[in-house]
Amino acid sequence: MTYARRTHLTGPSRERRARTLEPVQQIADAPLAPLTTFRLGGPATRLVTATTDDEVIAAVREADAGGTPLLIIGGGSNLVIGDKGFDGTALRIATTGFVLDGTRLELAAGEVWTDAVARTVEAGLAGIECLAGIPGSAGATPIQNVGAYGQDVSATVTEVVAYDRRADETVTLTGAECAFSYRHSLFKDQPDRYVVLRVRFELEDADGMSAPVNYPETGRALGVEVGDRVPLAHARETVLRLRAGKGMVLDPEDHDTWSAGSFFTNPILTAGEYETFLTRVAERLGADVAPPAFPTGTDGQVKTSAAWLIDKAGFTKGYGSGPARISTKHTLALTNRGEATTEDLLALAREVVAGVRDAFGITLVNEPVTVGVSL
Repeated sequence: MTYARRTHLTGPSRERRARTLEPVQQIADAPLAPLTTFRLGGPATRLVTATTDDEVIAAVREADAGGTPLLIIGGGSNLVIGDKGFDGTALRIATTGFVLDGTRLELAAGEVWTDAVARTVEAGLAGIECLAGIPGSAGATPIQNVGAYGQDVSATVTEVVAYDRRADETVTLTGAECAFSYRHSLFKDQPDRYVVLRVRFELEDADGMSAPVNYPETGRALGVEVGDRVPLAHARETVLRLRAGKGMVLDPEDHDTWSAGSFFTNPILTAGEYETFLTRVAERLGADVAPPAFPTGTDGQVKTSAAWLIDKAGFTKGYGSGPARISTKHTLALTNRGEATTEDLLALAREVVAGVRDAFGITLVNEPVTVGVSL
């Protein structure tokens, strides 16, 4: 399969090419809460649903030509939208496309991620099986460099096809050009420039076996050592079970899953910051307490656990008495118990951030994207 590196769009100016989207589904004063896993947020001035790449590009061009604020929505699993909503056009990407050519996989941005993972496992291909159960769309995975249980999409993404709003053209970026790092990428660094259209992966045919297990918790659950392989289906089912036990698999009947999954990223500390952190831990919890520590391999930096910090700062599972609370299954998940507002959620998040900072001198950073609000 041959991929074009860059496609230049030629023709009239952006203003002349921006077309009226009459065939595309449009709703005025549209509720956005149902499009998010938090079930929170006010309405958008207009909601456009695009089912093809051309419709996506046309909607973006139309908004840009008119100077209209634009909010891109995929699976809505990483969004915190303010109670006042969004004064502009919300574009829901609902494109479909799953193409498997040998070990090469191409997904349309609107494909449901967890379904795509299941299909690759059924096809006997390894590389993303431990990312099973993660809510959201395929197009969001390179933006956040989605990862879990020892796998990150950056390890398998080869190319991302995106619409470059600044250049007004469709571009194909290599994995290296995506500038992946921990829960970060070029797309997250320049959120108003690129709109992901398609994502391409190189997977592995390991005769029905998984990629080498790369996470201790996964290994323990599978009963194997780090570096071992297991049958693909067994790896996927085990990860789904682990995620469900933490409320990280969507269930409309379970309020512990009305969340964005992990609300905070795991802090990465310099060597000096880590030594200061150890001193704070000893003062608060005792000299014999060792916090989780994972060397990153970069200039002595160490990654520690946000979940551990939250718990040891006094915010245990189920913390809270209002409509927004910490999950009863996992301290990293902040949840809507059914009647919460976005402001309820943010108040809880701010309380947790302040408490962890006071206890350990570390400021947690939110993982979901905030729209019209901030911590």
